Amino acid sequence: MKWHVIFEPQNIDLYATGIVTTLGLLFSSLAIGAVLALVFALLLTGPWAPMRWLVGGYTYVIRGTPLLIQVYLIYYGLGQLEWIQARWDDVWPWTHFKEPFFCALLAFSLNTAGYTAEMLAGAIRETNAGEIEAAQSFGMSRFQVMLRVVLPSAMRRTLPAYSNEVVMMLQSTSLASAVPSMLDITAAASRVYSDYYLPFEAYLAAAAIYLVATFCLIAVFKLAENRFLAYLAPRKN
Repeated sequence: MKWHVIFEPQNIDLYATGIVTTLGLLFSSLAIGAVLALVFALLLTGPWAPMRWLVGGYTYVIRGTPLLIQVYLIYYGLGQLEWIQARWDDVWPWTHFKEPFFCALLAFSLNTAGYTAEMLAGAIRETNAGEIEAAQSFGMSRFQVMLRVVLPSAMRRTLPAYSNEVVMMLQSTSLASAVPSMLDITAAASRVYSDYYLPFEAYLAAAAIYLVATFCLIAVFKLAENRFLAYLAPRKN
């Protein structure tokens, strides 16, 4: 094993760039996906049947197709359409489709939005009826009940499932290496492998980085769960 190659300055810089790209892609897609998921969850649990069917169809397609295919469809599909390419020099938002990072970000954001929306919608539906009745007895409107009671409770109860989604998204960012010119952690490992023909060292280093990042995310969510879900813990006699 030639581990000293991994610690050469140019390779450390390569992995550092990959870490920045991966974390940027992860947190950006989670932020955009969270906003979309909130809107989709409200529509999934709302009174408008056409919107429920439309968003339900979207989440079904997103959860029923591989993320890699979704990345390919956006980068090699939408991004390569002549209609879009004719406008991507001066017409917004098509100007972004020539950027690999944007295409990967769009795919990851839409993907995590589909999964998170179903989690949040399920938590909204499972809200204790007593909480809603108590809020209504105070004269709250449907909007106020949703904003002040249902959503805060649903978001807390979604934390354990959402932590798994975040970890899965971290690992799924490795698929960004399928997009040309994207230098994430996996792409950095592939470049080291191609330069030095050291597959074990290159990919084990990448695996170690993903492992540390996963551990940090799990620790953060454990702290959040202990803080926001303490009321659900069994009481000690």
